[in-house]
Amino acid sequence: MRTAIPEEPLGSTGKSIPLVGFGTVEYPLNEAFKERVLHAIKLGYRHFDTAAAYPSEQPLGEALTEALRLGLVQSGDELFITSKLWLTDSYRGRVIPGLQKTLKTLGLEYLDLYLVHFPVSLILEATCPVKPEDIRSFDYEGVWEEMEKCQELGPTKKKGQKKLREYCKEKGIHFSAFSPLGAVGTNWGHNRVMENEVLKQIAEAKGKTVAQLIHN
Repeated sequence: MRTAIPEEPLGSTGKSIPLVGFGTVEYPLNEAFKERVLHAIKLGYRHFDTAAAYPSEQPLGEALTEALRLGLVQSGDELFITSKLWLTDSYRGRVIPGLQKTLKTLGLEYLDLYLVHFPVSLILEATCPVKPEDIRSFDYEGVWEEMEKCQELGPTKKKGQKKLREYCKEKGIHFSAFSPLGAVGTNWGHNRVMENEVLKQIAEAKGKTVAQLIHN
């Protein structure tokens, strides 16, 4: 049974962002990943978050194509796809090629939201885990100018903005939380949020799940 997820208008783009998204970071990637995405769409998820650094970009694109083929969604306009610029492309002159590579990997013509993953740059040959000697200073002005060009050229509907909560509210900028439930399933995640006894007691008293309580 599909659940309708609330949405909020996103700036002047004419599109709305679903307030609950489906994160796709997994290391290693589970072999049932595409089936999970299809099941999530059946449940009502429309916002999917990925990144150039995640192994999920290509299988996510394949799952979205399959969802269209199966009629789970009628067009890509029903979906909201976020991806992120990786640190090796966080340089003037590399942002647009980085976006083009992401679009090709996902099999999409545009992204609804494109973010700078971290305000840090790495040398092109850098691998994870990151070595201190591979880190370079971040060109805020150069990268931001390139992000604006991405939006002007059309393949990005909205670029992510790094501002404080108060400033975001004042300017009407959508503010998102990353992994508020603890990122269980990742190599940095934990169960301390979902298994917290105090949160469980409050949730039970309010007739909600712990996840609903956190998101409120």
